[in-house]
Amino acid sequence: MDGVVLAAGEGTRMRPLTADRPKGLVEVAGQPLLTHCFDTLLSVGVDRLVVVVGYRGDDIVSRYGDQYRDAPIAYVRQDDRLGLAHALEQARPAVDGTFVVLNGDNVCRANLAAAVERHRETDASATLLVEDVPRAEARSTGVVTTDDEGRVTGLVEKPSDPPSTLVTRGFFVFDPAIGHACALTLPSERGEYELPDAVDLLLSAGHRVEAVELDGWCHNVNEPDDIDAVENRLA
Repeated sequence: MDGVVLAAGEGTRMRPLTADRPKGLVEVAGQPLLTHCFDTLLSVGVDRLVVVVGYRGDDIVSRYGDQYRDAPIAYVRQDDRLGLAHALEQARPAVDGTFVVLNGDNVCRANLAAAVERHRETDASATLLVEDVPRAEARSTGVVTTDDEGRVTGLVEKPSDPPSTLVTRGFFVFDPAIGHACALTLPSERGEYELPDAVDLLLSAGHRVEAVELDGWCHNVNEPDDIDAVENRLA
């Protein structure tokens, strides 16, 4: 199974740490963020890594080369950073069959394998790891609505009036149908191709989308203070 790591962003909120390196090479607990991501993906059955690079991407290629712990690495460039759906569209030719996606600035100790298992059991086209959060936090990320059986009925990016308090947590399981949906996604008001919009296209076309609630934690490292928070959790 392929594991796609989205690591093209410039990480402006991580300055000055990202002035001379990509965000994925910022160290947390003595290891680059990408090393944490790779270890996480290999633990859920990934045997090949696809890394989407952009800002200072050559530094990532030089650091990891073409293999990590016996898993081959392929690199895909996203020179124009136009959103996560755009990033997946660049990666589409490099992946095969069911694959997982992890944001390259996430450190996780959670039930990611359960999301992979649910995806396979239900024959879904997409499975999302989600968490129930305070309403104020839901306004700043992808918000998920579900039915009584846990199937996803809608997904919207950064709504001013969230329809629920379930949010995505940066880990996804997809079948190839997501590639076509990403190609059809239109730019949002902020000029980016949003992954929630692509998943919503899957729903509109009648595809099954599942949600698995987070058990454990996934911490997005957006700012320097997040490094201390993650290191405290790992201690």
